[in-house]
Amino acid sequence: MNARERTEEIERKILSPRASLSSETKGRKRKEEPCSLRTEYQRDRDRVIHSKSFRRLKHKTQVFLAPEGDHYRTRLTHTMEVAQISRTIARALRLNEDLTEAIALGHDLGHTPFGHIGENALAEYKPGFKHNLQSLRVAEVLEYGGRGLNLTWEVRDGIVNHTGANKPSTCEGEVVRICDRIAYVNHDIDDALRAGILTVEDLPSRPIRVMGQYQSQRIDYLAHDVVESSVSLEEIRMSTEARSMLEELRGFLFEKVYIGSIAKTEEEKAVRVIRSLAEYYLKNPGDMPQEFQPKEEKELPEKVCDYVAGMTDQYALMKYKTYFLPRSWLVE
Repeated sequence: MNARERTEEIERKILSPRASLSSETKGRKRKEEPCSLRTEYQRDRDRVIHSKSFRRLKHKTQVFLAPEGDHYRTRLTHTMEVAQISRTIARALRLNEDLTEAIALGHDLGHTPFGHIGENALAEYKPGFKHNLQSLRVAEVLEYGGRGLNLTWEVRDGIVNHTGANKPSTCEGEVVRICDRIAYVNHDIDDALRAGILTVEDLPSRPIRVMGQYQSQRIDYLAHDVVESSVSLEEIRMSTEARSMLEELRGFLFEKVYIGSIAKTEEEKAVRVIRSLAEYYLKNPGDMPQEFQPKEEKELPEKVCDYVAGMTDQYALMKYKTYFLPRSWLVE
């Protein structure tokens, strides 16, 4: 029995009957020989971590555009926080931690520069463009020079269904879906407090009184609540009270930070950058890298969205300066 087989045997002995066993995966689009060291979900986790798209997340906006401080979240640190909360809950519920982690680490691979405003801008060129669909496309098609990461069905299902109308098919995917919201609501409050956009006194009183003033207290409260509410594993859920308080905080963020704060005043400029780049590449597709060259004219809008969506904030700004600002204006 090799190392992978021993791990698979341990999974069968200790995991919940509702957990996804790595030995029972529905498999990959392209069949591969199993690894003697790692289970299938461990391989998926490693592939995501070593992908170019994952590395680029460190220079992609979470909420605040081009923050000057070192401690504001990026799309990468958000992803790591989702993975941490998800693994804690998965372990407590005896679910498959490796599958949970692989989904969490890959869920935002397709996010655009400048956060959701970049996503909305690209939807003008590819109707229905959504970051979860693009994350799946990155995993299936764009990584590894067009071969994709060839992830298991369960990881792909969790990535594409971490948001939107459809729910994941596995308990592990459901955990990530809930933890994504737990993570961003709480760390976006933390960043807004750090930026001086909010004060503690501004926060809704009931959630803060019940769950705690500090981010760590609220995450701990919600993680315990999910575990206690989901112990039967009929579904992964929060209690009605906890869900209500989390939604109250989320609604508050939309009103005071996501839509109505000074931090969002630069959004029109960011949208202009995304649209200008998309228009430029639609007219000049030869200026895109070879891997994004369309084979047919009808593929061009999708290829342009693939290329622009994959850019980091800094790279998009650099390309915008190159194409649209007179050279004499640029500081060398």
